[in-house]
Amino acid sequence: MSTSPPISKRKYEEEEEEAEDSTVTPNFFAIADLILPWLTPQELSSISCTCRTLSLLSKRIATLRSSDASRSFEPLPIPFINPLQFHPHPYAFFLYTPTYLLPSSDFLRQFWGSASLSNPNPQFNFSNYFALGGRGCCCTDKCNEDCSCSVLRGSEVVTECGIGCKCEASCGNRVSQKGVSVRLKIVRVQNKGWGLFAAQFIPQGSFICEYAGELLNTEEARRRQQVYDKLARDSRFSSALLVVREYLPSRKACFRINIDSTRIGNIARFINHSCDGGNLSTVLVRSSGVPLPRVCFFSSRDILAGDELSFSYGDVRLKPEGLRCFCGSSSCYGILPSEDT
Repeated sequence: MSTSPPISKRKYEEEEEEAEDSTVTPNFFAIADLILPWLTPQELSSISCTCRTLSLLSKRIATLRSSDASRSFEPLPIPFINPLQFHPHPYAFFLYTPTYLLPSSDFLRQFWGSASLSNPNPQFNFSNYFALGGRGCCCTDKCNEDCSCSVLRGSEVVTECGIGCKCEASCGNRVSQKGVSVRLKIVRVQNKGWGLFAAQFIPQGSFICEYAGELLNTEEARRRQQVYDKLARDSRFSSALLVVREYLPSRKACFRINIDSTRIGNIARFINHSCDGGNLSTVLVRSSGVPLPRVCFFSSRDILAGDELSFSYGDVRLKPEGLRCFCGSSSCYGILPSEDT
């Protein structure tokens, strides 16, 4: 009596996958590229286990996300690069905004990782946020050195043209309003997590990026920081809440800006601390017609391709539970600065 040869394990798995794929309607695959980019990494991982086709689609989305952290909001793509074999995650997941915005419970998802749409997110104009209008310069084309919205280079405050000005969007006095115009990359670094690196030579005084995220009042910032401190003690959680104080000339009062880039932010959330001040300077940029300044980074010296971008998070307050610092500078304190809430 003859018997049929046994089916190999690999062939059985392939037939099983084909059977699973056949249960998914063709109409779903036609719209999958419009649905899957809305999913979180955890949701993508779950759906990729459903069948081989969805697994391939999920991997393609992960690859596209790794190729541009800015979700096409910036003029240049900013890729994730992970050279560490023991860390399998190809990208960090967060919601992207090019500038500060008010907290909103409605902003829970964002499109990211489609091959059919090259630029799925709309072009951004920061003047739409917190704009009051009002008077600005009367330059008809591009501003010159006599413009009333003069740029104060080398100081802690820069004044740029804004929504109240008549000059063009291409005006040279709107340098921080044109998005990231230098090539950057986000690299996974041992001990420090992700870090922002230069992918080209960057001359001194170049605009790098704005520190974007949720604009918080002081009460909410202190509440969140307490939550973040607890999470950091219990796990490897890392927050990205920046507090900037602008003191009045009398030094008796200050204007405080709280920007939380932990959940919603931009590439500035990956800039690591350096105890020696780093190679970036923090500058408050004010624009005509916009009441609140923006926190921006400029290169404080020439930066070579491959160099990590860094700045000082502030004065170091030694705490027993403080996070360790791995900046590697000769003046490293060993502990990261922390906000005294």
